[in-house]
Amino acid sequence: QEAPGQHKGYEYSRTGNPTRAALEECVAALEGAEHGLAFASGLAATTAVMSLFSPGDHVVAGDDLYGGTYRLFDKVLPRTGGLDFTYADTTDAASVEEALRVETKLLWIETPTNPMLTLSDIAKLSKMAHERGAVVAVDNTFASPYFQNPLSLGADIVVHSTTKYMGGHSDVIGGAVATSNEEFHEEIKFYQNAAGAVPGAFDAWIVLRGLKTLAVRMRQHEENALAVARFLQDHPEVETVHYPGLPDHPQHELAKEQMSGFSGMVSFTLRGGAEAAYAAVQKTRVFHFAESLGGVESLITHPATMTHAAIPREQREARGVTDGLMRLSVGIEDKDDLIADLDGAIRAG
Repeated sequence: QEAPGQHKGYEYSRTGNPTRAALEECVAALEGAEHGLAFASGLAATTAVMSLFSPGDHVVAGDDLYGGTYRLFDKVLPRTGGLDFTYADTTDAASVEEALRVETKLLWIETPTNPMLTLSDIAKLSKMAHERGAVVAVDNTFASPYFQNPLSLGADIVVHSTTKYMGGHSDVIGGAVATSNEEFHEEIKFYQNAAGAVPGAFDAWIVLRGLKTLAVRMRQHEENALAVARFLQDHPEVETVHYPGLPDHPQHELAKEQMSGFSGMVSFTLRGGAEAAYAAVQKTRVFHFAESLGGVESLITHPATMTHAAIPREQREARGVTDGLMRLSVGIEDKDDLIADLDGAIRAG
């Protein structure tokens, strides 16, 4: 500092850091937002958004959420924040309208969803929520800002796990929030400093490095995912395939309207059920059997026992997350190698 109380722009890295500031500026630019804020994880970013609300406030959230988000909403925030949650099918506007109340302060949308790849009409739901005085936040992790910009469709806040596509190399944990609302930005920024769930400078640099190749990576993820989805759709042992880029996906037309691409996530089930799925996930060679997603390498996951284990069986199965469901994070390897690997694992099972 030049003098007491007169710093040169930065005084303490929890409060601000030039590398983190560069990342935050980049996140804002990618989402077409006035402001960006970086966090230590996607869930830290989500928690920061929830700090906008007070005990007794009501939140409507999608009933097809990432398991970590559901755990936070169901087990933590009602106890620590006094928030009241209702879960609705956000693919159905009537279901959301029925769930909204006078005291509803937030509509939380995840689109596409993890792992069922369902889509919600951001523009329609934002208009509905705003007419009732509610804020709209969208988890944009699965699409990435390259393929979808929720603020341009009417949302107020966008949340990302930068661990995934934005970092892109499975070597960092991070999160981000973007908004053009000055009041929301200031409140979340205050929480960011007060609560301290910020990324270190090196983690911020790692995400910035990843963002340099976001465009080329996302194009390859999408190309490979579409090829894999088409292969699975024609495979005799495959029962269902979930990918927004397939014409028979229930929200394919919506995906073409609000996204500029279909991203790199695919989920599917086998005719042999859970037993066949358990065998297949252990026999891939190119696809690594591991959690997370959005890295350059391909991953295969069993959501029921991994990403969505926190969700009660009856609830997750009602949304299609059965013991037989597998989720693919399709990487940027040669697509013929990926297809051959899946074919071998499915047939061997």
